[in-house]
Amino acid sequence: MIVVNLSHWFLSILVWFAVFVTLCKGDPDPIDGFTAVPLNEDNFVLQKPYNVNPSDRYSIKNGVRKLWVYSNDKPFRQDSDTKPRTEIRMKGYDYSDGVWQFEGYGYVPSGTTGVCIMQIFGADNQATSIMLRVYNGQLKYYNTDVIEKNIYNRWFRVNVIHTVGESIIVFINGTQKYVADDQGGSDHYFKFGVYTQEGSSDYMESRWKNVQIYNKY
Repeated sequence: MIVVNLSHWFLSILVWFAVFVTLCKGDPDPIDGFTAVPLNEDNFVLQKPYNVNPSDRYSIKNGVRKLWVYSNDKPFRQDSDTKPRTEIRMKGYDYSDGVWQFEGYGYVPSGTTGVCIMQIFGADNQATSIMLRVYNGQLKYYNTDVIEKNIYNRWFRVNVIHTVGESIIVFINGTQKYVADDQGGSDHYFKFGVYTQEGSSDYMESRWKNVQIYNKY
């Protein structure tokens, strides 16, 4: 009888240990099941006001890409009527099907507002499938739903998964925060930086590091 009781006790310990390990693991990492694509500097194409030098709006130091723009800057091309931007257009991995993911660590200093800091280009009835915008310290889906509060002055991990024809899922610091419907379109690519929107501050800035693209078929 003593042997039986010890066996039950040992089995209970194993069960509780398994539950503890499961709870400690938390949510699955958004990059699980994805494959990273190779990137080099040729994949990071700068778009900045056409009349200034790249170093006037963009810098890279210790792996951190700093991008800034002013609300009275020129557009990125002389023939463009878009608002001022300093963005990185990820080149070489445009896509029209499959499942793709953007990952990066972003930082927005206080005072920056009315700006898009990340987007997926391409949609049926508008230019983009999603925009992540900053308004008064809140990260929003376009200018509507709040995705994350109080993002100023801290690094945060951003993962955006686009299942073409189905959905777009946003993760912040590894936690799923938002799900949006796909917006259609047949040509997509990722962008990040600062792109002026309504109600912008005079000066807008974002910083990025460890940017990666993943895919899954």
